[in-house]
Amino acid sequence: MRPRLPLERYVDGVLGGERTVLAQAITLIESNLPSDSELAAHLLDALLPHTGRSLRAGITGVPGVGKSTFINALGMHLIRDRGENLAVLSVDPSSPISGGSILGDKTRMQELAVDERAFIRPSPSEGRLGGVARRTRETILLCEAAGYHNIFVETVGVGQSEAAVRSMTDFFLLLMLAGAGDELQGMKRGIIEMLDGMAINKADGDNKPGAEHARIEYASALDLFPASEDGWTPRVLTCSSISGEGIPEVWDMVLAHRECLSGNGFLARRRNRQALEWMNELTVFGLEELFHSQPAVAARLPVVREEVRRGSVSPLAASRELLGLFHPETEGTNS
Repeated sequence: MRPRLPLERYVDGVLGGERTVLAQAITLIESNLPSDSELAAHLLDALLPHTGRSLRAGITGVPGVGKSTFINALGMHLIRDRGENLAVLSVDPSSPISGGSILGDKTRMQELAVDERAFIRPSPSEGRLGGVARRTRETILLCEAAGYHNIFVETVGVGQSEAAVRSMTDFFLLLMLAGAGDELQGMKRGIIEMLDGMAINKADGDNKPGAEHARIEYASALDLFPASEDGWTPRVLTCSSISGEGIPEVWDMVLAHRECLSGNGFLARRRNRQALEWMNELTVFGLEELFHSQPAVAARLPVVREEVRRGSVSPLAASRELLGLFHPETEGTNS
Protein backbone atom coordinates (compact mmCIF):
# COMPACT_ATOMS: atom_id res chain seq x y z
CA MET A 1 0.00 0.00 0.00
CA ARG A 2 1.24 3.48 -0.84
CA PRO A 3 2.12 5.63 2.21
CA ARG A 4 -0.47 8.26 3.04
CA LEU A 5 0.19 11.69 4.50
CA PRO A 6 -1.79 13.11 7.42
CA LEU A 7 -4.78 15.23 6.41
CA GLU A 8 -3.14 18.41 7.68
CA ARG A 9 -0.06 17.77 5.55
CA TYR A 10 -2.17 17.36 2.43
CA VAL A 11 -4.10 20.55 3.16
CA ASP A 12 -1.04 22.67 3.97
CA GLY A 13 0.90 21.29 1.03
CA VAL A 14 -1.84 21.89 -1.53
CA LEU A 15 -2.61 25.40 -0.24
CA GLY A 16 1.11 26.14 -0.22
CA GLY A 17 1.38 25.22 -3.89
CA GLU A 18 3.71 22.26 -3.30
CA ARG A 19 3.57 20.39 -6.57
CA THR A 20 4.66 17.06 -5.09
CA VAL A 21 1.96 17.16 -2.42
CA LEU A 22 -0.61 18.25 -5.03
CA ALA A 23 0.29 15.24 -7.16
CA GLN A 24 0.00 12.96 -4.12
CA ALA A 25 -3.38 14.47 -3.24
CA ILE A 26 -4.67 13.82 -6.76
CA THR A 27 -3.44 10.23 -6.52
CA LEU A 28 -5.36 9.94 -3.25
CA ILE A 29 -8.67 11.08 -4.71
CA GLU A 30 -8.16 8.92 -7.80
CA SER A 31 -7.64 5.85 -5.64
CA ASN A 32 -10.28 3.12 -5.77
CA LEU A 33 -9.27 1.80 -2.35
CA PRO A 34 -12.11 2.10 0.18
CA SER A 35 -9.55 3.04 2.84
CA ASP A 36 -8.67 6.18 0.88
CA SER A 37 -12.22 7.39 0.32
CA GLU A 38 -12.80 8.93 3.76
CA LEU A 39 -9.46 10.76 3.77
CA ALA A 40 -10.12 12.07 0.27
CA ALA A 41 -13.57 13.33 1.33
CA HIS A 42 -12.12 15.17 4.33
CA LEU A 43 -9.42 16.68 2.13
CA LEU A 44 -11.95 18.03 -0.38
CA ASP A 45 -14.10 19.46 2.42
CA ALA A 46 -11.10 21.27 3.87
CA LEU A 47 -10.04 22.71 0.51
CA LEU A 48 -13.50 23.64 -0.81
CA PRO A 49 -13.45 27.21 0.60
CA HIS A 50 -10.27 27.86 -1.41
CA THR A 51 -11.72 26.78 -4.77
CA GLY A 52 -13.88 28.25 -7.51
CA ARG A 53 -11.71 31.19 -8.53
CA SER A 54 -10.10 29.76 -11.67
CA LEU A 55 -11.07 29.93 -15.32
CA ARG A 56 -11.93 26.42 -16.43
CA ALA A 57 -11.67 25.64 -20.13
CA GLY A 58 -12.48 22.35 -21.82
CA ILE A 59 -10.70 21.60 -25.09
CA THR A 60 -11.71 18.91 -27.55
CA GLY A 61 -11.30 18.33 -31.25
CA VAL A 62 -11.27 16.00 -34.21
CA PRO A 63 -8.49 13.38 -34.45
CA GLY A 64 -5.21 14.83 -35.68
CA VAL A 65 -6.19 18.41 -34.89
CA GLY A 66 -3.22 18.83 -32.55
CA LYS A 67 -4.89 19.40 -29.19
CA SER A 68 -1.75 18.90 -27.11
CA THR A 69 0.35 21.15 -29.36
CA PHE A 70 -2.38 23.79 -29.22
CA ILE A 71 -2.54 23.60 -25.42
CA ASN A 72 1.23 23.97 -25.26
CA ALA A 73 1.06 27.13 -27.39
CA LEU A 74 -1.89 28.62 -25.52
CA GLY A 75 -0.37 27.75 -22.17
CA MET A 76 2.94 29.40 -23.01
CA HIS A 77 1.02 32.51 -24.09
CA LEU A 78 -0.52 32.65 -20.62
CA ILE A 79 2.83 32.11 -18.92
CA ARG A 80 5.17 34.21 -21.03
CA ASP A 81 2.92 36.99 -22.28
CA ARG A 82 0.43 37.31 -19.44
CA GLY A 83 2.48 36.17 -16.45
CA GLU A 84 -0.14 33.66 -15.34
CA ASN A 85 -0.07 29.99 -14.40
CA LEU A 86 -2.16 26.99 -15.37
CA ALA A 87 -2.91 23.37 -14.70
CA VAL A 88 -3.55 20.98 -17.57
CA LEU A 89 -5.64 17.91 -16.87
CA SER A 90 -4.94 15.78 -19.89
CA VAL A 91 -6.97 12.62 -20.17
CA ASP A 92 -5.52 9.77 -22.24
CA PRO A 93 -7.70 7.03 -23.69
CA SER A 94 -7.49 3.79 -21.73
CA SER A 95 -7.24 0.47 -23.46
CA PRO A 96 -10.64 -1.28 -23.35
CA ILE A 97 -8.77 -4.56 -23.03
CA SER A 98 -6.03 -3.93 -20.48
CA GLY A 99 -7.20 -0.63 -19.02
CA GLY A 100 -3.75 0.76 -19.71
CA SER A 101 -3.08 4.31 -20.88
CA ILE A 102 -0.34 5.87 -22.96
CA LEU A 103 -0.05 9.01 -20.83
CA GLY A 104 2.20 10.64 -23.39
CA ASP A 105 0.89 14.21 -23.34
CA LYS A 106 3.91 15.56 -21.49
CA THR A 107 6.05 14.63 -24.49
CA ARG A 108 3.73 16.69 -26.71
CA MET A 109 3.77 19.68 -24.35
CA GLN A 110 7.51 20.02 -24.07
CA GLU A 111 7.62 23.68 -23.04
CA LEU A 112 4.84 23.44 -20.51
CA ALA A 113 6.24 20.23 -19.07
CA VAL A 114 9.43 21.95 -17.91
CA ASP A 115 7.91 25.25 -16.76
CA GLU A 116 7.31 25.60 -13.03
CA ARG A 117 4.24 27.76 -13.63
CA ALA A 118 2.49 24.88 -15.37
CA PHE A 119 1.22 21.68 -13.79
CA ILE A 120 0.37 18.82 -16.13
CA ARG A 121 -1.54 15.84 -14.83
CA PRO A 122 -2.21 13.04 -17.32
CA SER A 123 -4.86 10.61 -16.15
CA PRO A 124 -6.34 7.53 -17.82
CA SER A 125 -9.98 7.87 -18.82
CA GLU A 126 -10.63 4.24 -17.76
CA GLY A 127 -13.27 4.06 -20.46
CA ARG A 128 -15.31 6.90 -19.01
CA LEU A 129 -17.78 8.61 -21.33
CA GLY A 130 -16.83 12.08 -22.46
CA GLY A 131 -13.14 11.24 -22.42
CA VAL A 132 -12.63 12.60 -18.92
CA ALA A 133 -11.38 10.72 -15.90
CA ARG A 134 -13.76 9.76 -13.12
CA ARG A 135 -12.20 12.20 -10.65
CA THR A 136 -11.58 15.13 -12.99
CA ARG A 137 -14.00 17.37 -11.07
CA GLU A 138 -12.17 16.79 -7.80
CA THR A 139 -8.80 17.29 -9.49
CA ILE A 140 -9.98 20.70 -10.74
CA LEU A 141 -10.75 21.72 -7.17
CA LEU A 142 -7.36 20.58 -5.91
CA CYS A 143 -5.57 22.57 -8.62
CA GLU A 144 -7.63 25.66 -7.80
CA ALA A 145 -6.79 25.32 -4.11
CA ALA A 146 -3.11 25.04 -5.08
CA GLY A 147 -3.31 28.48 -6.71
CA TYR A 148 -3.69 27.68 -10.40
CA HIS A 149 -5.83 30.40 -11.94
CA ASN A 150 -6.40 28.66 -15.28
CA ILE A 151 -7.48 25.03 -15.65
CA PHE A 152 -7.45 23.26 -19.03
CA VAL A 153 -9.21 19.92 -19.45
CA GLU A 154 -8.13 18.12 -22.61
CA THR A 155 -10.54 15.38 -23.63
CA VAL A 156 -9.94 12.20 -25.59
CA GLY A 157 -11.74 13.68 -28.58
CA VAL A 158 -15.01 14.27 -30.37
CA GLY A 159 -17.24 11.24 -30.64
CA GLN A 160 -17.84 10.49 -26.98
CA SER A 161 -20.26 12.21 -24.62
CA GLU A 162 -18.74 15.68 -24.63
CA ALA A 163 -21.43 16.80 -22.21
CA ALA A 164 -19.10 15.46 -19.51
CA VAL A 165 -16.40 18.09 -20.05
CA ARG A 166 -19.00 20.77 -20.73
CA SER A 167 -20.54 20.02 -17.32
CA MET A 168 -17.34 20.87 -15.45
CA THR A 169 -15.83 23.82 -17.36
CA ASP A 170 -16.72 27.46 -18.02
CA PHE A 171 -15.66 27.59 -21.66
CA PHE A 172 -15.91 24.73 -24.15
CA LEU A 173 -13.57 25.03 -27.15
CA LEU A 174 -13.75 22.85 -30.24
CA LEU A 175 -10.63 22.59 -32.41
CA MET A 176 -11.11 21.87 -36.09
CA LEU A 177 -9.01 21.60 -39.25
CA ALA A 178 -9.34 23.30 -42.60
CA GLY A 179 -10.84 21.08 -45.28
CA ALA A 180 -12.83 19.09 -42.77
CA GLY A 181 -16.22 20.48 -43.69
CA ASP A 182 -17.75 17.03 -44.00
CA GLU A 183 -16.84 16.37 -40.38
CA LEU A 184 -18.94 19.30 -39.26
CA GLN A 185 -21.90 17.82 -41.14
CA GLY A 186 -21.39 14.45 -39.49
CA MET A 187 -20.75 15.84 -36.03
CA LYS A 188 -23.47 15.40 -33.47
CA ARG A 189 -25.73 18.39 -33.19
CA GLY A 190 -25.41 18.27 -29.41
CA ILE A 191 -21.67 18.96 -29.58
CA ILE A 192 -22.17 22.02 -31.74
CA GLU A 193 -24.87 23.34 -29.41
CA MET A 194 -22.56 22.98 -26.41
CA LEU A 195 -19.49 24.78 -27.75
CA ASP A 196 -18.62 28.34 -26.74
CA GLY A 197 -15.99 28.81 -29.40
CA MET A 198 -14.26 27.11 -32.30
CA ALA A 199 -10.69 27.46 -33.53
CA ILE A 200 -9.39 26.31 -36.91
CA ASN A 201 -5.92 25.04 -36.08
CA LYS A 202 -2.86 24.68 -38.34
CA ALA A 203 -3.72 27.95 -40.13
CA ASP A 204 -0.20 28.56 -41.43
CA GLY A 205 1.70 28.38 -44.71
CA ASP A 206 -0.30 26.98 -47.59
CA ASN A 207 -3.10 26.04 -45.19
CA LYS A 208 -3.86 29.64 -44.28
CA PRO A 209 -6.32 30.46 -47.11
CA GLY A 210 -8.13 27.18 -46.58
CA ALA A 211 -8.37 27.85 -42.85
CA GLU A 212 -9.97 31.24 -43.45
CA HIS A 213 -12.43 29.67 -45.88
CA ALA A 214 -13.26 27.01 -43.30
CA ARG A 215 -13.73 29.70 -40.64
CA ILE A 216 -16.35 31.42 -42.79
CA GLU A 217 -18.14 28.11 -43.46
CA TYR A 218 -18.21 27.11 -39.82
CA ALA A 219 -19.34 30.55 -38.72
CA SER A 220 -22.20 30.41 -41.21
CA ALA A 221 -23.18 26.95 -39.96
CA LEU A 222 -23.23 28.14 -36.34
CA ASP A 223 -25.52 31.00 -37.30
CA LEU A 224 -28.20 28.42 -38.09
CA PHE A 225 -28.43 27.38 -34.45
CA PRO A 226 -30.70 29.19 -31.98
CA ALA A 227 -29.14 31.89 -29.80
CA SER A 228 -27.85 30.68 -26.45
CA GLU A 229 -29.76 31.70 -23.34
CA ASP A 230 -26.56 32.95 -21.70
CA GLY A 231 -26.26 35.83 -24.16
CA TRP A 232 -23.00 34.62 -25.70
CA THR A 233 -22.59 34.07 -29.44
CA PRO A 234 -19.97 31.38 -30.24
CA ARG A 235 -17.09 32.67 -32.33
CA VAL A 236 -14.92 30.95 -34.93
CA LEU A 237 -11.23 31.90 -35.16
CA THR A 238 -8.13 30.63 -36.93
CA CYS A 239 -4.79 29.95 -35.29
CA SER A 240 -1.45 28.22 -35.65
CA SER A 241 0.06 26.32 -32.76
CA ILE A 242 3.41 26.34 -34.56
CA SER A 243 3.77 30.04 -35.45
CA GLY A 244 1.64 31.27 -32.55
CA GLU A 245 -0.48 33.40 -34.86
CA GLY A 246 -4.04 33.73 -33.60
CA ILE A 247 -3.28 32.13 -30.23
CA PRO A 248 -3.67 35.41 -28.24
CA GLU A 249 -6.97 36.04 -30.02
CA VAL A 250 -8.26 32.65 -28.93
CA TRP A 251 -7.57 33.52 -25.31
CA ASP A 252 -9.14 36.95 -25.75
CA MET A 253 -12.27 35.11 -26.87
CA VAL A 254 -12.22 33.02 -23.69
CA LEU A 255 -11.86 36.15 -21.57
CA ALA A 256 -14.64 37.94 -23.44
CA HIS A 257 -16.90 34.96 -22.78
CA ARG A 258 -16.09 35.05 -19.07
CA GLU A 259 -16.77 38.78 -18.89
CA CYS A 260 -20.10 38.30 -20.64
CA LEU A 261 -21.30 35.50 -18.38
CA SER A 262 -19.93 37.12 -15.22
CA GLY A 263 -21.78 40.31 -16.06
CA ASN A 264 -25.18 38.72 -16.65
CA GLY A 265 -24.99 36.16 -13.83
CA PHE A 266 -24.87 33.07 -16.05
CA LEU A 267 -21.38 32.04 -14.89
CA ALA A 268 -22.62 31.62 -11.32
CA ARG A 269 -25.69 29.78 -12.58
CA ARG A 270 -23.51 27.45 -14.65
CA ARG A 271 -21.26 26.69 -11.68
CA ASN A 272 -24.28 26.00 -9.45
CA ARG A 273 -25.72 23.64 -12.04
CA GLN A 274 -22.37 21.87 -12.32
CA ALA A 275 -22.30 21.34 -8.54
CA LEU A 276 -25.69 19.62 -8.70
CA GLU A 277 -24.55 17.46 -11.63
CA TRP A 278 -21.44 16.52 -9.66
CA MET A 279 -23.57 15.49 -6.69
CA ASN A 280 -25.76 13.33 -8.93
CA GLU A 281 -22.70 11.76 -10.53
CA LEU A 282 -21.15 10.90 -7.17
CA THR A 283 -24.45 9.46 -5.98
CA VAL A 284 -24.57 7.13 -8.98
CA PHE A 285 -20.93 6.11 -8.40
CA GLY A 286 -21.69 5.41 -4.75
CA LEU A 287 -24.75 3.33 -5.52
CA GLU A 288 -22.80 1.32 -8.08
CA GLU A 289 -20.04 0.60 -5.57
CA LEU A 290 -22.58 -0.29 -2.88
CA PHE A 291 -24.40 -2.59 -5.28
CA HIS A 292 -21.26 -4.53 -6.23
CA SER A 293 -20.09 -4.72 -2.62
CA GLN A 294 -23.15 -6.69 -1.47
CA PRO A 295 -22.20 -10.36 -0.96
CA ALA A 296 -25.38 -11.72 -2.53
CA VAL A 297 -24.91 -9.63 -5.65
CA ALA A 298 -21.19 -10.37 -5.89
CA ALA A 299 -21.84 -14.11 -5.64
CA ARG A 300 -24.63 -14.21 -8.19
CA LEU A 301 -23.32 -11.65 -10.72
CA PRO A 302 -20.78 -13.90 -12.55
CA VAL A 303 -23.41 -16.63 -12.97
CA VAL A 304 -26.04 -14.22 -14.27
CA ARG A 305 -23.59 -12.66 -16.70
CA GLU A 306 -22.80 -16.06 -18.15
CA GLU A 307 -26.49 -16.86 -18.48
CA VAL A 308 -27.11 -13.62 -20.35
CA ARG A 309 -24.09 -14.27 -22.57
CA ARG A 310 -25.42 -17.73 -23.48
CA GLY A 311 -28.88 -16.31 -24.11
CA SER A 312 -30.58 -18.51 -21.51
CA VAL A 313 -31.75 -15.46 -19.53
CA SER A 314 -32.87 -12.11 -20.90
CA PRO A 315 -30.98 -8.97 -19.82
CA LEU A 316 -34.20 -7.60 -18.31
CA ALA A 317 -34.81 -10.70 -16.20
CA ALA A 318 -31.16 -10.78 -15.12
CA SER A 319 -31.24 -7.14 -14.11
CA ARG A 320 -34.43 -7.60 -12.10
CA GLU A 321 -32.94 -10.60 -10.31
CA LEU A 322 -29.78 -8.73 -9.34
CA LEU A 323 -31.71 -5.69 -8.16
CA GLY A 324 -33.89 -8.01 -6.10
CA LEU A 325 -30.76 -9.19 -4.28
CA PHE A 326 -29.75 -5.61 -3.48
CA HIS A 327 -30.93 -4.56 -0.01
CA PRO A 328 -28.87 -1.57 1.14
CA GLU A 329 -31.20 -0.92 4.08
CA THR A 330 -29.87 -4.10 5.76
CA GLU A 331 -26.30 -2.77 5.80
CA GLY A 332 -25.09 -2.05 9.31
CA THR A 333 -28.31 -3.18 11.05
CA ASN A 334 -26.64 -6.14 12.73
CA SER A 335 -24.48 -5.00 15.60
